[in-house]
Amino acid sequence: MTDHVQQVGAPDPERNTSPIIDESEYDEHAASPDLDIETGVCTFNGEKFELGAYVQSGSEVLQCRPRGVWVRRGEKRPD
Repeated sequence: MTDHVQQVGAPDPERNTSPIIDESEYDEHAASPDLDIETGVCTFNGEKFELGAYVQSGSEVLQCRPRGVWVRRGEKRPD
């Protein structure tokens, strides 16, 4: 993870944001018939991010993972 991570703010319920899950819940190979997941990218408040990208939402650090989900990777104090 890089030292500078884009601060994206809180998820806006009016805008498209990919699911956010805990790392312990993430299984790259699991099928998710309940979710209409766009693969290859994650969205946060309507903005698209490539797989592997990190963002910061408040103090929470998220990583875009395969299956188009955000996985919680830890916390960082906002600068």
